[in-house]
Amino acid sequence: MKKTLCSVSVLSSLFILSGLVTVQAEESASNETKLGWSTSAELGAITTSGNTKGTSITGKIDSKQELEQWSNDYTFSAFFKRDETEADDGQTLVETSAERYAASAKGGYKLNKDTARLFIYGSHVDDRFGAYTEYTTVAVGYGDELFKTDTMSLEGEIGPGYYRGKTDLEETENGMIVRSAATYRWQISESARFKQTLSLEYGEDNKRTIAESSLTAKINGRMQMKAAFLVQNDSKVPVGKKKTDTQTSLTFVYSF
Repeated sequence: MKKTLCSVSVLSSLFILSGLVTVQAEESASNETKLGWSTSAELGAITTSGNTKGTSITGKIDSKQELEQWSNDYTFSAFFKRDETEADDGQTLVETSAERYAASAKGGYKLNKDTARLFIYGSHVDDRFGAYTEYTTVAVGYGDELFKTDTMSLEGEIGPGYYRGKTDLEETENGMIVRSAATYRWQISESARFKQTLSLEYGEDNKRTIAESSLTAKINGRMQMKAAFLVQNDSKVPVGKKKTDTQTSLTFVYSF
């Protein structure tokens, strides 16, 4: 009888231990970041006719690569606007009023903590009609997740860097900067989410701030609709140029 009770006790212990190991393995697998590529492409266009004629197109590609030791982000965006006006002699004049291309890449080396990163960042902007027609930034530093709940998260990063800019007067500026950035995400519901990004590049000559607020609503499994408002401010601009540029967009986003 004692042997039977002992056997039952041992089997029960093994069963409980096996269950605990299984649960821990499942939790570990669920917490692991999925490796590979994830990409989203968005496109929006507006055409006007009548008293005011014109076409504006905006597009963006966001790509993320997850490796065992690295987490990499790549972004490319473009904005183009063309207006049609009628001259006094009746001729139609077509002119480009906005043309902007921007690309950035960031590599994050994963530290022992799951969310901590050492990063290297680079970006380049060509803006034909901007206060700065060219603007290049490189930076290194540290980033981490500041807080996280079931529906919200906040990430931040900071580090030293270098910038080089060319104004529309063909003047070149360059110097050291401190770059800081933050990203806030809020999953409002299963089909809607809000995202706020903010970056500050603080230099002796110029201080560039970029903020974007966006609201995304899911249409189906891969298709979404996104409304966004972008603000860019430069503390120092040539005479005749405004310090702040804004862009409001409504785009379709496809994720794959």
